[in-house]
Amino acid sequence: MVPSGMVLDPSRLAIFIGAALVLIVTPGPAVLYITTRSVSQGLRAGLVSVVAIETGNCVHALAASLGLAALLASWPLVFSAVRLLGAGYLVFLGVRKLAGRANGRAARRDGDPGGRLRSVYLEGVTVSLLNPKTALFFLAFLPQFVSPALGHLRAQMLLLSASFVSLATLSDAGYALLSGTMGRWLGAHPRFVRGERYVSATVYAGLGLAAALSAVPAGTTPPSVP
Repeated sequence: MVPSGMVLDPSRLAIFIGAALVLIVTPGPAVLYITTRSVSQGLRAGLVSVVAIETGNCVHALAASLGLAALLASWPLVFSAVRLLGAGYLVFLGVRKLAGRANGRAARRDGDPGGRLRSVYLEGVTVSLLNPKTALFFLAFLPQFVSPALGHLRAQMLLLSASFVSLATLSDAGYALLSGTMGRWLGAHPRFVRGERYVSATVYAGLGLAAALSAVPAGTTPPSVP
C-alpha cells in the first residue's frame, strides 16, 4: 500500500535506481564520447561534454514524457533520417579531428581561446540530440517503474527521468575525471601527442558508423504514457 500524497512508489523507485545504476555504470557510446574528449582536450572539456550529453538526455526524457518520442517512433523514415544525420555528424567530427593540425598538448596550453569550451558544449548537445534511440530508451524504460494507482503519470515519468539523469551525470563525471587525469599524464609522452588525434578520429568515426548501422528492432512499439 503506497501512502497517499506520494508521487512515486518507494519500492518501485528503489528497483528503478538499482536498474538505472547497472545501465549507467556500463560504458556505452556516451561514455566513450566523454572519455575521448577528456583524454584529447583535458578535464574541463570532458566535464563540459558531460553537461552537454546530459542536456540532450533531459530533452529526450522530456520528449518521452510528453509522448513526442512515440510520435518519432511511428515515423520510421524521420527516425532513420535523424539517426543518419547524427551518425554523419560524428563521422564529421572524426574527419575534422584527423585534419586538425594542433596537437592535444597545444590545445591544453591555449586554455579556452575563442570559446573552445562553448564549442565543446554545443557539439556534445548536438551529438546527444541527434541520437533518437535515447528518446526511445527513456520511453521504453521509464514506464516500467510508473505506478498507475498513484496517478500523475507524466509527473512520475519526469521525476524518474530527473533521477536517471542525475545519476548519469555523477557517473559520467567520474569517467571524465579519470580519463582527463590519464590524458594529462599521457600528454607528457611524445608518442601519445603524435597519435592522439588519430585515435580520437577513429573513435568518433566508429561511433558514427555504429549509429548508422544500428536500428530499432522491427515490430518494436514503445509504450506511451496516457
